[in-house]
Amino acid sequence: MLDAVRNAFRLPDLRRKLLITLGILVIYRFISHVPVPGVDRIALRQVFESNALLGMLNLLSGGALQNFSVMAMGVYPYITASIILQLLQPIIPQLEALMKEGDAGRRKLNQYTVYLTIPLAALQAFGQSSLLAQPLSVGGAGILAEFGFATAPLTTISIIVTLTAGTMLAMWLGQIITEEGIGNGVSIIIFGGIIAAMPQNVQRTAIQGGFAELVVFALVTIFTVALIVVVQEGQRRIPVQYGKRVRAVRGNRLVVVGGQSTHVPMRVNSAGMIPLIFASSFLIFPSTIASYFVNSEVSWVAAVAGFINRVFSPQYNWYWVLYFLLVIAFTYFYTDVVFRQQNLPDTLQKQGGFIPGIRPGPNTEKYLNRVMTRITLVGALFLGFVAILPWLVHLGFGSAAASRASTSTLLISSTGLLIVVGVVLDTMKQLEAQLLMRHYEGFIRKMS
Repeated sequence: MLDAVRNAFRLPDLRRKLLITLGILVIYRFISHVPVPGVDRIALRQVFESNALLGMLNLLSGGALQNFSVMAMGVYPYITASIILQLLQPIIPQLEALMKEGDAGRRKLNQYTVYLTIPLAALQAFGQSSLLAQPLSVGGAGILAEFGFATAPLTTISIIVTLTAGTMLAMWLGQIITEEGIGNGVSIIIFGGIIAAMPQNVQRTAIQGGFAELVVFALVTIFTVALIVVVQEGQRRIPVQYGKRVRAVRGNRLVVVGGQSTHVPMRVNSAGMIPLIFASSFLIFPSTIASYFVNSEVSWVAAVAGFINRVFSPQYNWYWVLYFLLVIAFTYFYTDVVFRQQNLPDTLQKQGGFIPGIRPGPNTEKYLNRVMTRITLVGALFLGFVAILPWLVHLGFGSAAASRASTSTLLISSTGLLIVVGVVLDTMKQLEAQLLMRHYEGFIRKMS
């Protein structure tokens, strides 16, 4: 990996791409420290220590939400819009048709994603700001002193517009990385925020748990990274044979084409980190709604809201068991949606390919579905294990450590590890492909 980076810096065009990527990351990190006016920083820090929802959103914002900066929402609304359109493609024939039109259709879908991102960003800005404006105690004040259309309409509108503009700016910076730099821009922005928070996590772990716990967490993190690499790169290769065809060419000659043997790679974990986001959002949603009514003047409403907050708390063991089961369920769901969109059996049949021993058409579809179901079990169990790994680690340190399971339990959170490893693998593959392409170009120039 280091050799690839060193060789890339020797080439002017690749060096330019790497410097653009690093420069955009630096710009994003600077902007992520510009806070929204009127934020109580001390109260914000206290809320982050006890709110799992804000921790997840802070991860996807690249660490900007922790400062409640203009980049507080990051690219999360864009990710949500992408997932929504992806799930709607099997339902809406027009979207499915656009997906099959190649680059032009994908550009149109990306344009629709941007349009959908704007209202989602505004809605999320209002929701996050309303959550932070709630009083932290009875008779107390919230993190945002002035928020609400009834009490401060101009301030409320300015905050929503600022946060929405921050999301669009983050998308634009990510697009620059994708087009002019190396790797996927949105993923790299999230990656930069996760890595930037690592020194703070190391310091907190050392202070709270001591040197022994820090060493254990470091070893667990290294083991988890190795396991993620193995599973992320794991695939089942389905052999595919293309039949021979006779084609007439000039001079009344007949040429036999085709007859090639290849394979279709089916990844063990084709869902990525999406099931973790779905499961976390599903578990966090009840406590998020209840947080609006915790300080209600009606006693029974406040009591019910407090009960829901306690039930859906990571401090209880059943929360992690349910988290594990939901991750498995969402892994199967999302993998099935993505696999159906690929329409692999029809594609093979149109190209004259077939799986040896399997008849084309419905039999091929049944065979591929059966294989995908089996290998997805491994990926689902793996994602479930990564999701509850912080809880499993803290069980070994007793109740005192287990009570901190809702915060950053590893040096990087489990979801963060998946993002970091996935981004590094994808970026290195793109870098090696660029180096290989330039190697062949140099070889061709020498031959000519």
